[in-house]
Amino acid sequence: MTIFTRFLLLVLVAGALSCAGESGDSSPRQFVMLGPPGAGKGTQAREMRDQYGIPHISTGSILRAEVDRGTELGLEVKGIMERGELVADDIVLELVEARLREPDCAQGFILDGFPRTIEQADALGSILDRMDRGPVTAVSLTVPDLVLMERLLARKRADDTEETIRNRIRIYHEKTAPLIEYYERSGALIRIDGDQPIEDVFTEIRRKVG
Repeated sequence: MTIFTRFLLLVLVAGALSCAGESGDSSPRQFVMLGPPGAGKGTQAREMRDQYGIPHISTGSILRAEVDRGTELGLEVKGIMERGELVADDIVLELVEARLREPDCAQGFILDGFPRTIEQADALGSILDRMDRGPVTAVSLTVPDLVLMERLLARKRADDTEETIRNRIRIYHEKTAPLIEYYERSGALIRIDGDQPIEDVFTEIRRKVG
């Protein structure tokens, strides 16, 4: 082997390693949190935010902020949220896309409270395609309904009446639970036992997410 050939091989190997390193470092971490109301999605999303250095985006918080500010949008969705119903897709999608285009989402994000339906999941995929972003990883927290009811009533929040909670859980099973199979089919689902201490839930997430 000539000196030139050896030099060429070294250059090629170094270039390949450099490209692989850049590819691994530049891939954003993109998560959606799945689970019924009271499963701990927000709590675990905040832990993941601190661990991975990416923003936690709660659509519920965005909508409640609009209500608190008394904006036109807030007045429109206030009654819907008080009844435990889902806000119209066009409103939520507009808010989500605008948020994902913010600079702090360049390295990834954690979506909490969205998507809630198969249609929203498809729309999220379209948004990410338009942004030239890859697919998401779905983190699914599983908690029995009775435990959810106890957790939500203990929060003593104004919109957490027993009737509203039952309605939200029912809507989850009807419209959101099918997302588990949706993401599982594409190999993007990670199942997590949410009926355990907070720190144990996060340990399981870290172990499975990496």
